[in-house]
Amino acid sequence: MKRQIEVGKKRAKPKRPVINKSKQLFTRSKLDSVHHVAIPVPNVAQAVEWYTSHFNCIVEYIDDTWALLAFANTKLALVLPQEHPAHFALSRPDANKFGDLVTHRDGLNSVYINDIFGNAIEVLEEP
Repeated sequence: MKRQIEVGKKRAKPKRPVINKSKQLFTRSKLDSVHHVAIPVPNVAQAVEWYTSHFNCIVEYIDDTWALLAFANTKLALVLPQEHPAHFALSRPDANKFGDLVTHRDGLNSVYINDIFGNAIEVLEEP
């Protein structure tokens, strides 16, 4: 059965998300850089083997508790859940304004914070 359309009735336009254009004034060079995303794995060595055999990436760091894989545009940290939280890391020149920086085994300085929903974010001091 065909649906009849009433003549003269306007169809409602679908709502589009509101974009605050004033916030789009940042140029790409002023945006924060994502250094890495960290995901929990039960076995770091097995995870490294799987990722490096399935994707084009290189191992920048590995030990028993975590590994750092470099991709073309970012890095992936493979972490043991009891050692590191799942998180993403940003590089900032003013990382110390987020708290006291801690030096890690790989020589980077950072601090962990949580967003308003409890998600972990690592703020790294730019090398």
